[in-house]
Amino acid sequence: MDITSPAPLETAPAPLEMRPHRGVSLFWRTFFFLALLLFGSIVAWLQTFRALESEPRAIQSAQQLASLVNLSRAALRYSDAIARVSLIKTLAEEERVRITMHEPKDRFDTFDSDDLGERITEELKARLGTDTVVASSVNGEKGLWVGFNIDKDAFWLQTDLSRIGPSRGSTWVIWLITAAALSLAGAAFIARLINRPLKQLSFAASRMRDGDFDASLLDEKAATSEIREVNIGFNRMAEQLSKIEQDRVIMLAGISHDLRTPLARLRLETEMSVTDMDARAHMAADISQLDAIIDKFLDYARPDPAQLASVSLNAVVEAAVYAVADYDDLRVTVTMPDNLNVLADEIELLRVISNLIENARRYGKPPETGIALVDIAAKTRDQWVLIKVRDHGMGVSAETLPKLTRPFFRGDAARTSATGAGLGLAIVEKTIQRMGGIFGLANTSSGGLAAHIKLRRT
Repeated sequence: MDITSPAPLETAPAPLEMRPHRGVSLFWRTFFFLALLLFGSIVAWLQTFRALESEPRAIQSAQQLASLVNLSRAALRYSDAIARVSLIKTLAEEERVRITMHEPKDRFDTFDSDDLGERITEELKARLGTDTVVASSVNGEKGLWVGFNIDKDAFWLQTDLSRIGPSRGSTWVIWLITAAALSLAGAAFIARLINRPLKQLSFAASRMRDGDFDASLLDEKAATSEIREVNIGFNRMAEQLSKIEQDRVIMLAGISHDLRTPLARLRLETEMSVTDMDARAHMAADISQLDAIIDKFLDYARPDPAQLASVSLNAVVEAAVYAVADYDDLRVTVTMPDNLNVLADEIELLRVISNLIENARRYGKPPETGIALVDIAAKTRDQWVLIKVRDHGMGVSAETLPKLTRPFFRGDAARTSATGAGLGLAIVEKTIQRMGGIFGLANTSSGGLAAHIKLRRT
């Protein structure tokens, strides 16, 4: 693996607010289950209605057809040949009833293709006789055909299928589509109504996580009692956390103010009263170290959100390297493309790079040379910029590595020259997170510790 490439963060997860939305949201999950429930209810209701409606419809249709066949049979039986022809013509023109002879060679399809047809056929046979034939087509001609006998002559009576009601397929489909559309609209409205308070709670929690406590207030007059109680509890929690954060900032600011006054007095007394030059230099260095530790406390406690803008990474790295150019125990190598911009706070990002360089200078010196070699590399990956700051020192143990970003923790290498408060890497991680990025530490394969930063590209 290339020891200067920022590869370890290429597959690292993005911050929560920048992660692409994956999976099914709670709205669509609720909508899907409501729609499934309503659609199943509609289908069950339609099937129940059809089952309840089928029996009386079959009986009524069979009664009408039986009456029509009996009337036609009686009229044909008691009419002479001339009157029979006129009767058949009149039935065809005015009643849309056609009567023809039933030939032995006639081909027909039975009418019992579905439950309703079977029930009508059974009812007609019960009323007209078991030899009654009910067909849906005769010799390829569609219609409702009923075969009956007059003495020894066989006849067909053909009538329109509308006598047993309208076509059921299109009617049920129209009703089903209409009911499904109304049900889906209702499910969407209910799902949105249910998920709106949860969406507001999620937004408030994300704002509070970023330190914006004022923007995280929820409606305490919600109509739903459970939502109202959750909102009230969340607001009280936000108020308490805001008060704790303010008290912490005030306390640290007070400590800084109270300590810097005696430190300044000590520095002045040291310069005036200590005659030994070496002792005076060591005392001044100790006082400067205490002053730097106070600055670290204030940096870590800074509550204000970062002001993000498009920042030239090249200019920031150049400024950080220029500030340490005169150090005899430090060599910095920069490898990065030109015109590389990131979404960050310029001052905060400069502090991060400078902090990492200083950390490498203090704890990343090889024992053989005593000179810290620092490599700074960067490259782009999709919408991200991957930055790597590494040294060529001894590195740290696998057990110590995840603890380095904890406040006030110092590894074994740092304990031998304890010149800080153990907040440097904790401040770096917190600052990167405030800028919407990711920070990580890893040992390199060739020795040394590498700090990886992942920021949004602009």
